[in-house]
Formats: sequence, C-alpha cells, structure tokens
Amino acid sequence: MNNSDVVIVGAGIAGMVCAYECLQRGLSVHMVDRHPREKIGGLARWAFGGMALVDTPLQRRMKIKDSPELAWQDWQSFAEFTPEANRARDWGRYYVEHSRKYVYDYLIEKGMRFLPAVNWVERGRYGEGNSVPRYHVLWGTGYKLVECFAALLLPFESRGQLELSFGTRCDALLYEADRVIGCRIVDETTQAKREVYAQQTVVATGGINGNLQKVRQHWKQAPHDILNGAHPFADGAMHDAVEDLGGKVTHLDNMWNYAAGIPHPQPHFDGHGLSLIPPKSALWLDHRGQRIGPEPLVTGFDTHDLCARISELDQPYTWQVLNWRIAAKELAISGSEHNPSIRDGRTLRFLKEILLGNHALVNQLHAQSDHFLVARTLDELADKMNQLNGNTLLDKDALKRSVMAYDANVGRGKNQWNDDQLRRIVHARAWRPDKLRTCAPAPLLTPKHGPLIAMKLRLITRKSLGGIQTDLQSRALDQHGEPIGGLYAIGEAAGFGGGGASGKRSLEGTFLSGCVLTAQCAAQHIGQ
Repeated sequence: MNNSDVVIVGAGIAGMVCAYECLQRGLSVHMVDRHPREKIGGLARWAFGGMALVDTPLQRRMKIKDSPELAWQDWQSFAEFTPEANRARDWGRYYVEHSRKYVYDYLIEKGMRFLPAVNWVERGRYGEGNSVPRYHVLWGTGYKLVECFAALLLPFESRGQLELSFGTRCDALLYEADRVIGCRIVDETTQAKREVYAQQTVVATGGINGNLQKVRQHWKQAPHDILNGAHPFADGAMHDAVEDLGGKVTHLDNMWNYAAGIPHPQPHFDGHGLSLIPPKSALWLDHRGQRIGPEPLVTGFDTHDLCARISELDQPYTWQVLNWRIAAKELAISGSEHNPSIRDGRTLRFLKEILLGNHALVNQLHAQSDHFLVARTLDELADKMNQLNGNTLLDKDALKRSVMAYDANVGRGKNQWNDDQLRRIVHARAWRPDKLRTCAPAPLLTPKHGPLIAMKLRLITRKSLGGIQTDLQSRALDQHGEPIGGLYAIGEAAGFGGGGASGKRSLEGTFLSGCVLTAQCAAQHIGQ
C-alpha cells in the first residue's frame, strides 16, 4: 500500500494512539518507524509511566482538592511562558482542562489502571510548581501502555487497513501544490527508497535529545560530558525537514533533562545512560566532596533548577553520599526496565519493596555499576571515589566535614534542625505516599544503617520541551502561524503541543500524557 489516507512518521505512543484513532474513523494508515517491530512504542516502551493528571477520581478518593483552574495557575508558575508563546500557552491550558477526559478516562476505558496513590513531585522551591499531588503512575508502566495499543492496532493490520514499515526512516517530506502529500522513506538495511503518498502526514518522531550535538547547540550551559537518556533516533531530523518547508520550530532551548545519570551497565547505544531518581536523604556533593549550596540540592522540587545549578559547577559530575538504609528505601531508576514489579503487575513483590526496601535494586547496582561504590568507612569510600576518577580531586577531609556537619545537625533533634534539606524531607514525609519512600532523618554514619554508598552522577538528556509549533488541532504551522496543508505534528515532536506546552519547565508527568492528548486532537481533526 503506497497510498493511504494518513501516513504517520514514528511509531511511538503518540503515533500509535493517532493511528488507532484514525483507523477507528475508517481511515487507512501507514506507519513508518526506524525501530524493529519488537521495539514498537519507542521511548514509551521504556518509560516509567508517570502522568500529571487533573481532578481525577483517584485524587478525589485521596481527598486532594484539584481543579483545572488551580492546575493552570501551577502550570504557569513553572512554565514562565514568554509573551510570544501563545500557541504553547493555548496547549497548556487545553491540557489542564482536558487531561481527565482524554488521558485518564481514555486509558481506563482501554483497560489500563493506575497505582492507588497519587505522588507529589515538582513541588517547587518557593511555593510554585504542583501545589497538590498530581503524579499518577500507570500499573504496568509505559511498557503496558505500548502493549495495550499494539494489541488494539493488530486487527487493523490483519485486514489491510494498517500498513507498518519497520526498520525504515523518513528522509524527506513530499510537497506539492502548497501541501504535504506524503514522505520518502528509506529501508535502513537495503537503503532502498520509495515514496509514500497520503492525504495527511503526521510527524511523531520524538524530540532532539538523543542527538547530543543538537542538545549542546540549544542548551548553551550543557557540560561537555553528558549522558544520552533518550535514543539516537530522537535526532531532530524531522524538525529540520519541517523547517525546510517553512514550518516553525520553537523553544528547543527548553529541555527536560535529569541531574542524576549513570552509564547504563548494558548500554543499547554509545553514551547510553540510566536516569536515577536520587534519594532526598542523600548528601549531594561537588567533585571535591563539599556539599553543594548554599541551598542544598534535593530532588523532587525543581528538576530544572537542579540541572541548571549542576551545569555551572567546575566539573561535569557530582556525588551523592548515602547509606544502605537510604538507598533501599529511596533510590529508584526511572523506567520500566528497572521497575519489574510495577511493569509486570507483581503486587506482592511491589508491596514488599515499599515496606521493606528494594534491596534487590541496590544489590543489582552494586554488582553491575562501577559508578555505585560501597564501603564500610568514609576513608575507604573516599579512596574508592578517587580510584574511580583516576585522580585525587576528592578531598577526604572535605568529605568528612560535609558528612559530619550534616550528622551533627540531625543529631541535635528536630526541634533544632536548621538545614533546608531536612526541612524538605519533613515536608515530603507529610504526604503519606511520599512518607513510604522517604526515610526519617538519621545520621548517615549510623552503624546499623550501613554500609556507606557513593554514586557518581552526571547530567543526562531526556525530553525536548520545544518542537514543531502546532494549533489545537495539531496542525503544523508556518512562520506566519498558518497551517501547512496536509501536515500535523504530535507528541514530543510538537513539544507536546504548540511547540512547547510546558514552557521552561514541566510539572513532570506531562509527556506520555501529552503524547496521548495531542495524538487524539490530530486524529479528531483528520477524521472530520
């Protein structure tokens, strides 16, 4: 089938949802993706599955008083929209008003479930950000979401309404008579080229953050040593193709990178990193072993700020120092791969990890990662830290001072705590779901909580907050704000709507859900 009603470039979750909705409307669809069939879903297959959703039944059950109005206030406080970002602003408002219907309800109708607790992330440093908990986690992670839509698409393929071209990239958009009429695709194995024609073409190829050259081009503060937490296929090639047609690509300097990456022990590509969810109770130190300050770094409040501050340090890496007790209760890795109990729906194992700690994950990192160091004493730990670096930049005395000063503060008792990290830990533990994953403060050098752990962390790329500018029908726009005939952009390729719906920073969890939302908007308009 070389002629279809719709050709979708990219079979990630945005492309899959858009394809399903178009097929449901009786349209024929051709999907093109560079991955092999078994990796359909792209990065969504590896995603943890967290979604920021507004005024859901789950929130109400937990007595969380949320509303689109409150969410929009919070969204703007984090986004810091520029005056000209009208399209992005429109999409942000649309998201908070429709995420309940087009994401939460939509996925429940497809048989998906969410964990019964809403988490509170990106609380902001000074009252901005999420003023109430909104972070819903899919039971089954992003992997189950992808498998759900793969199953929904299968019947359409078997009866010839859907064609899938895997191991194939798009190297050009076809343009004729003032509209896009399809694309030229290339088989990655044979390099054979062919043209695919369609009434409507949808770009769903993700962002630019798998292309470290483009990351450095747009993120001027990016350190020279940064890990790839996206995928090399997220290279921005289709952004360039849309620009070549006169389309507008905007706000690529806004990115959602993470502060705590380590090299993947079994890398899938060069520079592949794992994004850790760093413990709140760990001390975050610079390359010398001095605590980063004056405001301590604590995860869960403002990820953008963490990355910005770390990018300004003298060295492109940091250390977190903690103990086994903290690691077992608080440490996690973002993604489905390292959360098998949630991914595979293993309820008893998940509850055991929550109540007793995820010792299996800590042991796995200890066994597999040379960036995860374990020692009985601070002296031994410092020696291992310098040995990993191959130098003596880590000052053993500075490390001791940092740890002992913190422990002395903790030891004075909570009525005398005078440390912003301790205040934030107390704040986090006030919300019951977070209390289950956050240790009560105790000295790091408490013998029964050992051994000690040091993790060497680097910044790691993840998501593009900017992208191809679109209107609320997901139509790609030109430099004058007019739709380009026959061309749509969805998901991360469109900055999750409008070329940057989240603005400068995200409330977290607006990505998978943003893909689901923008894909439906495109399909609704295409199917009219």
